[in-house]
Amino acid sequence: MGASDSKLVFKQGIFKLSEQKDIPADDNYWTNFWELPESVDDIFSLFSPADIRRIRDESLGNFETLILAVSSRLFALRNHPSFPHSELAPANDALNCIRILTRLLPFIFESEKFERWEEQFFWTPRRRRIRQQSGRDEVVFDGENGSRTPLEDEPQFEDVKPLAEELLNTLVDCLFFTDFTLPRVSGKHEQVHLSIWQSGVGCNSAIGTSRELENNRMEVLRLLLTICSKSMYTPASRTLLRCVKAITYLTTLPNKQLVLTMLCSLLNTTLKYSPTTWHVPYDHVVLKDSQQTFVTYCLQLLLVLVLYPVPESDEGIPPKNNFRHFLGKLHRPQDFQFLVDGMTRVLNQPAIKLQANSSYLPGSQKELFWAPEMIMLFWEVLQCNKRFRSFIVDTDRAHDFVVLVLFYALQHRNDVAQQGIVRMCVFVLQTLSVEPIFGARLNKPFRGQDSLPTSIRIPNFRGSYADFLLISIHVLITGSAGKLDAIYPALLAVINNIAPHAEDLSPTASLKLMQLFAIMSSPDFLFANETNHELLKSLLEALNAVIEYQYEKNASFVFAILRSQKRFYAVREFVQNGATDELDRYARKRKERLNDPATLSSPTRGLGDNMRSPITARKPTLSDVPENEDAFAIGEDSESETEGQDLAEVPSRSSVHSDTPSRAASIASSVDDAVPTQLRGMSEKARGKLPAGHNSFSRNGSSTSLSSLAMTPSAPNGNFEPTEAWVESWLAELPLHTIITLIEQLTPLLPPQGSSSTSGPALAVIRQTQLQGLDAAPMRVHLFEWSPLSLGWYESLLWGFVFSSEVAMFKGAAGIWKGTQIKLFRVQEAAMQGPSLLAPRGAVDAVGSTLVQGFGRLNLRSNQAQRNGNGGGMVRDV
Repeated sequence: MGASDSKLVFKQGIFKLSEQKDIPADDNYWTNFWELPESVDDIFSLFSPADIRRIRDESLGNFETLILAVSSRLFALRNHPSFPHSELAPANDALNCIRILTRLLPFIFESEKFERWEEQFFWTPRRRRIRQQSGRDEVVFDGENGSRTPLEDEPQFEDVKPLAEELLNTLVDCLFFTDFTLPRVSGKHEQVHLSIWQSGVGCNSAIGTSRELENNRMEVLRLLLTICSKSMYTPASRTLLRCVKAITYLTTLPNKQLVLTMLCSLLNTTLKYSPTTWHVPYDHVVLKDSQQTFVTYCLQLLLVLVLYPVPESDEGIPPKNNFRHFLGKLHRPQDFQFLVDGMTRVLNQPAIKLQANSSYLPGSQKELFWAPEMIMLFWEVLQCNKRFRSFIVDTDRAHDFVVLVLFYALQHRNDVAQQGIVRMCVFVLQTLSVEPIFGARLNKPFRGQDSLPTSIRIPNFRGSYADFLLISIHVLITGSAGKLDAIYPALLAVINNIAPHAEDLSPTASLKLMQLFAIMSSPDFLFANETNHELLKSLLEALNAVIEYQYEKNASFVFAILRSQKRFYAVREFVQNGATDELDRYARKRKERLNDPATLSSPTRGLGDNMRSPITARKPTLSDVPENEDAFAIGEDSESETEGQDLAEVPSRSSVHSDTPSRAASIASSVDDAVPTQLRGMSEKARGKLPAGHNSFSRNGSSTSLSSLAMTPSAPNGNFEPTEAWVESWLAELPLHTIITLIEQLTPLLPPQGSSSTSGPALAVIRQTQLQGLDAAPMRVHLFEWSPLSLGWYESLLWGFVFSSEVAMFKGAAGIWKGTQIKLFRVQEAAMQGPSLLAPRGAVDAVGSTLVQGFGRLNLRSNQAQRNGNGGGMVRDV
């Protein structure tokens, strides 16, 4: 439809849908919809959102006939023995049918008043006229639901599946259709051939492909993703209470070979893609990388299928997500190695891009849109495949993923639009940390720290992976200005899980833990809300675990505790003498802040503040204990200078912002801080004390009915008033005994203050002294637990990724969900960026435009990079 006349005819046909009522189904007019368009842009640009809504709302009969006509044409083509023959059964007809359905379906999902109609139209069994002979232009679709016996001359009908099920079956078949999405294999005559697209899991050799075949697969995947996107139009708080029938149908397909072929095809195509192959610099500026777009859809559809919790059936049969089930059954080491290599190749790309931006050719490396989705895939495999988790830990590849995940968390910690990524990264760390071997293997020295991007590099770092992880957690807590307060319990859970296994903690990491204790034991923090005391308790349990299990191998850590003994004594005094004085002091300070709006702060106030206060003659309290005395210097003489540099440099990372351009509109979650309930203030150990009958949520849906779970989001309480009774309810439970016993036994044995300028003699005393009267508490693993609310947040995060990727890949009118009324998250258009060499605008920039277009005349390789658009930047907040 390149000619303007053809476009005019097509547009007039669209107007006719709303102007003329009840167009006959056998009218040749319907054939224009699959014969005239020549590209996806033709359909998406001419079928405007206003046109679709007008037809849907004012001419529902024509709207139904259009869907039936294009669906029936697609079914007829799939069943044609010559498909895809250029004359008898053209592939372009099928593609146009797929594109029209892709365009229309989101506008059905967006309207609540069409829910009952959608159920009846798409998911009710039908009666269809039996075809006698089908010509190319014949429109064949559902007839009326009659029950009388037809006469000989009357058309006869047959009972068929619901329209949606037949459409899904047809699309899945089209993914493996010879000469349409698969190359013809000699000796194979069947049209649908279940062959894995790429080598990797389940396949040792690729079947071959072409750009045309990949583009056809991409069109089919795009429609499948659209059919599954109904969740976008459901608020996050109701997502888990609603079944998405399309995803349920796909994830419960009974054909094992089909599921395995589809799973391996999506997985292998995603992980075989290499963004670092040779290319001309800046080629992605002018040439679109269709393969990257295809891989993006593969990964996103794979995640949609694997993440989905299948609801229980009416018969009470335990449901099973077959895609997730078979992903969890992978067991061959070579398959795990393939997964790890593919994931790290993609996750390393942003770091490579940062290094390229500091070279002589900034911006010459193409950008991958789906690194966060790859983190999500890594997390899913960790959760559903225990063998993979063991493989990661046993081969020390967990070290690589720890560094990569911390890179993304630290890179985005101050970007409000990227908080969902940071939360997911922290939960990945918590999932890894439940393995005891993981904590032990973190004691390995971290040798390659100098090769890290500057945004997460710690100057003069000398320590283990455990040290690096602890210092990074300190930065996430103190450098996020309270933006990440919902996941502080998860960060402390990571510390708790690795604490019993940590050996030879560095002086710097030990000091960071003491700084966290000073912050979390301050009245401003403890009295800010009703759950912050659980964070202090969790941190104390972690400190105790290091002492009780690894005292002999952590002299520097013990020495750091001794240096902070006044803070611990102040907390003990607080416990013994009650909270009356501190509550009065806090009330006065709060009243002063209320009178001065400029000093108002968040419930996590104090996380980045300097905790030093003037020393008075009275007994130290929580409000005025100095953070550290200079009685001893941490480290030997040779280390004192470099360690001091560490302390000066690490907090500066809080000012580092991501240099990566964000995607093209702003997405904000419709459920504020909708993270797992236990992560909104309740510690893991506190959750362990819940009654035996307390509901838990299963991702597999095998034991818990989604509809039976109560949604109990924890709303922030900005008017919390601490009382003495409230303080007394938790104060006595603070686990101070181990640390106070350590201080009382070791302090008399240390050299007198000022007798040495180094910590060497003190460390020697610590190593030679055995503690008496301390029994190790049982190790407790702090698991990550799903709840309906947390899974609602997780689905909103995934669909936020899908939406923003679509906007970035298809600019203009070609976006699937652009212009629709999404309810799962908020969409905001970001401000347009100004002109540049890569994005010239106006006559003044004509020279820059000529330079950019000059690259397009080069005979570049076929696999080109997708440009990260200069239009409205997409930022995500889900």
